[in-house]
Amino acid sequence: MTVEKTYVIKGEPENEWLLVDANGQNIGRLATQIASYLLGKHKPSFTPGVKMGDFVVVINADHLAISPKKLMSKMYYRHSGYPSGLRKTTLKDMMQTYPERVIKYAVWGMIPHNRHGRALMKRLKVYAGNSHPHAAQNPRKVN
Repeated sequence: MTVEKTYVIKGEPENEWLLVDANGQNIGRLATQIASYLLGKHKPSFTPGVKMGDFVVVINADHLAISPKKLMSKMYYRHSGYPSGLRKTTLKDMMQTYPERVIKYAVWGMIPHNRHGRALMKRLKVYAGNSHPHAAQNPRKVN
């Protein structure tokens, strides 16, 4: 017999906007930090399965620190659903065309793959350059 646990949060979940600069950072360490902010694990009132996390804005996604060996060996796969529809792309090609997707795919691998995780991914905003359209939300810069 198993007992299901019910989590009840105390108070109202408060969300804030965080600004993360990806310039010169390692992709894996950056993704774990972002996933923690999205899930809300950095807050003392963390409750599993509840949207306690913050909105995260990532800038300078095209200036990640990636080793040359990983640029050529890391592959991204997608399938069209048809026979022989498997397509693969190297990390180098992905960084040249869509550097935002590299961070999104890394963060997606570190959060739950269910409807809660999909809702959390909508709170992640990634931009290749230094500018972003979320200045009105007054994001707080984190290290």
